[in-house]
Amino acid sequence: MEWFENEDFWLTYAPIMFDEQHWAEAAGIAQACISLADLPQNSRVLDACCALGRVSVELAKQGMDVTGVDITQPYLDAAQESAEAEGVPLTLINHDMRTFKSRQKFDAAINVYNSFGYCSTIADDMKIVKRIAQLLKKDGTFILECISRETAIRYFTEGEWFKRAGKTVLTQFTVDGAWEGLRSKWILIDDTDGKRTEHEFVQRLYSAPQLRDLLVQNGFKEASVYGGFNREPYDYNAKTMVIVAKK
Repeated sequence: MEWFENEDFWLTYAPIMFDEQHWAEAAGIAQACISLADLPQNSRVLDACCALGRVSVELAKQGMDVTGVDITQPYLDAAQESAEAEGVPLTLINHDMRTFKSRQKFDAAINVYNSFGYCSTIADDMKIVKRIAQLLKKDGTFILECISRETAIRYFTEGEWFKRAGKTVLTQFTVDGAWEGLRSKWILIDDTDGKRTEHEFVQRLYSAPQLRDLLVQNGFKEASVYGGFNREPYDYNAKTMVIVAKK
């Protein structure tokens, strides 16, 4: 079993990873994705690895027909509660994106908030890419946002500590291989009882041209790389990597 298939991890670390800043950014990211994909009202959008549905809900609020897929059922339950609170419809499906199938085709798909590169092999990462390509209509758009090898190198830090959600959080980062991955160790110490929880994982680091070319080799006819959701140049100022690929 891959580490991200462990439901307990997501329940324990959700309050740490999904803070108020991430929620505040969701509406802007949803609007940027609609613009990048040039989507009219009622377009069908797949949110691959949607987690708590932050962007899914915002896309639905802006008139999209949204399907969110995630491997963690409690996250989907929370996404459903958010959708009901906002009065918008969402289709939420508990499934692994490597094997997810749908009879309906989508106008666009997104995978954002650094949710890519966690499978144990490149081949498994590409299963997700191929599956998304198969799920899109002809000329459909895939928007992928994650850390790249270049941005990981530029902003690398050995670790930090902060307090959030009633816990002291210690992070430690090391390089896996020849910058093939970023190894992250997260230690949570409960501020009330001192209970300590640790988790370590590796995210594969793709360079921007490498991942762009892999998308083209695995179901897409073209792909462009940006340094942000507003089509910022992917240069030395880039803080993230956004790839916009066409089926």
